[in-house]
Amino acid sequence: MARNPYAVLGLAPTTTDAEIRASFRKLAKKYHPDRNPDDKKAEEKFKEISAAFDVIGDSERRKKFDRGEIDEEGRERAHPFGQWSRRQGSSYGAAGGPGGGASFEDLSDIFSDLFGSRRAHHAQPSRGRDLRYRLDVEFIDAALGAKKRVTMPDGRALDLAIPAGLEDGQTLRLKGQGERGPAGPGDVYVEIKVKPHRLFERKGNDIHVEAPISLKQAVLGGKITAPTIAGEVSVTVPKNASSGTVLRLRGRGIAKDKNGPAGDQYVKLKIVLPEGGDAELEEFVKTWKGADASAGKHFAGA
Repeated sequence: MARNPYAVLGLAPTTTDAEIRASFRKLAKKYHPDRNPDDKKAEEKFKEISAAFDVIGDSERRKKFDRGEIDEEGRERAHPFGQWSRRQGSSYGAAGGPGGGASFEDLSDIFSDLFGSRRAHHAQPSRGRDLRYRLDVEFIDAALGAKKRVTMPDGRALDLAIPAGLEDGQTLRLKGQGERGPAGPGDVYVEIKVKPHRLFERKGNDIHVEAPISLKQAVLGGKITAPTIAGEVSVTVPKNASSGTVLRLRGRGIAKDKNGPAGDQYVKLKIVLPEGGDAELEEFVKTWKGADASAGKHFAGA
């Protein structure tokens, strides 16, 4: 028998939905098969916490569980016999036999109802349960698209296509890859967590990045190499470029649609002085009459 899903996730029934998600993320990360290869106990624990989250991770299913409408495995609970007796207008006598004139046929209808006979209420067979999964994706893979092999809660490995332009928090649906049921399998829903990148920042479909330049490049201009999500490109730095100057690389951002326009990349220039200092540069600045005036002019216009 499955354990209480709250107990599996180490939570109380009064916990919030956010706390449920946080606990699941923490435990799933700890016991995921990819982090515990050939560890059967960790694999079973991963399946158990995934099954628990499937019951109480969704707010509607959680309400049903709290009301006693579904059990620890997420299955619909049968109605108590007493409720059916009252609905049918029958009762049981002291000797345990049917009272109130109920016939054998009446009882047959009641039991048909309880055990889901099509003939009694024309109930349709149910689909298997949907499964939910969370996946960390590298920034570049989410931007350009990629193929990822993921391990599902039941231990199956599936190939997942990451579409270009996928955003943090989006959910991908794998149709028919969920739990099996009489009317066919359910689906798998994969929530994507895009990892931050050490250089790039995404804003909509645009990419922002900082590029270091030397003082000489800032004054005289020239060519520098700047990173983009598709590889390095050559960028022209204009003469007398200040730190904070932003250059636009048209179409070097994210393209969600092959036929649609791509975003842009914005390169913010940052002047970097020589490490450890430079005696010749220091001497020049000391004798440079326009140094203070230039800085003051920028401050006044701020």
